Amino acid sequence: MRKLQFALCFAALFVVSSVVLSCGTNSQGPGQLQAITLSPASADAQNYPGGQVPFVATGVYMNPTHKVTPQPALWGACHQNAPTSEVSVTKAGVAQCASGASGSYMVYAFQLTNCTVLTACGGGCTVVGSAQLTCP
Repeated sequence: MRKLQFALCFAALFVVSSVVLSCGTNSQGPGQLQAITLSPASADAQNYPGGQVPFVATGVYMNPTHKVTPQPALWGACHQNAPTSEVSVTKAGVAQCASGASGSYMVYAFQLTNCTVLTACGGGCTVVGSAQLTCP
């Protein structure tokens, strides 16, 4: 009988400890990345010095009060859903049109940890933010 009481007390202590340790887990942290927004949402390169447009990524997390600016991200550019070399984007998110480029391009940012298999234009990523860049 004493062994049973000891085992039950031990089991109860284990359950209580598990509950206490799990309380608050991730409640104060940001949680999972839900969205990336880019600012500005659209830009015309001719309105920026040297045609260099600084885009900023903001990460929106599961905890809605938690946003990260700038959100660490990888950057790229596309034209008509295909990768392009007519727009370059630095690691810091500064986009610039190549000589002779004209029209609308998509600038995108993604976080590699949210990608299953990276395809063109950020495809395969579960969280991708994009903006429009107009080249003169």
